Amino acid sequence: MKIGIIGAMSVEVDALVSHLDGVNKRTVSGIDFYEGKLYGRDAVVARCGIGKVFAAICAQTMILSFGVTHIINTGVAGTLTDRLDLLDVAIANGVVQHDMDTSPIGDPVGLISGINKVVLPTSEKMGMIAEQAARELGFNAVRGIVASGDQFISCAERKDFIVKNFSAVCCEMEGASIGHVCYVNGVECLIVRAISDSATGEAKMEYPELVGKAATRSQRMIEKIFALL
Repeated sequence: MKIGIIGAMSVEVDALVSHLDGVNKRTVSGIDFYEGKLYGRDAVVARCGIGKVFAAICAQTMILSFGVTHIINTGVAGTLTDRLDLLDVAIANGVVQHDMDTSPIGDPVGLISGINKVVLPTSEKMGMIAEQAARELGFNAVRGIVASGDQFISCAERKDFIVKNFSAVCCEMEGASIGHVCYVNGVECLIVRAISDSATGEAKMEYPELVGKAATRSQRMIEKIFALL
């Protein structure tokens, strides 16, 4: 087993990189990949950058150039359900691209051409391990659909659209493209996101503070998941 871990922002991966032993850094397509032992397991950690294209480049490179067998996408997200409050944890049992839309030619909203699926599955086994990790850490966690798009969702109208069409529990900007790459390559995939905002622009504290706290929670989830694998 060799695990790739992808986060979009430095705050989401820096702590993990600092825990790598015997680290070797390699830059591919402008992305820095840090390879070594993480919590005793072979791993590669990378900050992909924000958005679906960067995330897909990173995931494909991890598979083809680093030979990972599993990919975990960690980081933060905006909640789309009252079951997930700030700093709670969303665990994907499927991913969708909410900004994929060929419905004018008769397709369902979100259909991925060529695969002919709207929802792409994530690893059931890894999802169950993530649920156990959350329980042991005392975190509230919800499994459900994670929706991705090249948009920072900050209005109720778009939130309602995503919930209505996909029944998603949270939204972010990378997970579904990573899930897409893993699906076509036959690599197991886990998407774990800590909630950093309400996806409506409302917040109980300043967003940068929330992102930092949520990213720390995600890092603790990764450490616990590694211990349970």
